[in-house]
Amino acid sequence: MEHTIEKLSAEKRMDKIIGRLLRTGVILAAVFVIAGGALYIAQHPRPADYRVFHGEPAELRSVSGIVHEALAFHGPGLIQFGLLLLIATPIARVAFSVIAFVYQRDWTYVLVTLVVLGLLVYSLLGGGG
Repeated sequence: MEHTIEKLSAEKRMDKIIGRLLRTGVILAAVFVIAGGALYIAQHPRPADYRVFHGEPAELRSVSGIVHEALAFHGPGLIQFGLLLLIATPIARVAFSVIAFVYQRDWTYVLVTLVVLGLLVYSLLGGGG
């Protein structure tokens, strides 16, 4: 019975940490997107000409380019960085779950969560198309 109580306590701790991780990730992403949007509007007070499509600049098409632009405090770079954080938040949650399940020695969940993490990383790296 004592083992069951310890396991429930560990699960509650895990749930709290995951909740904080998700909340922090979303809040940080929102802060970067809002700051980038405000900076962009401040730097470009006139509306853009939407009659002609212009894709993303080359520097915003890679993670390193986005980080460089965000560190330079360019509005679009901060917005894109916020979106990267938003994408990274659930991935960090799955990675933390792997560690938590290893700590709990729940090998079935470790295996299943590793498969999910592998699929997430594979799809982000452009796998399957």
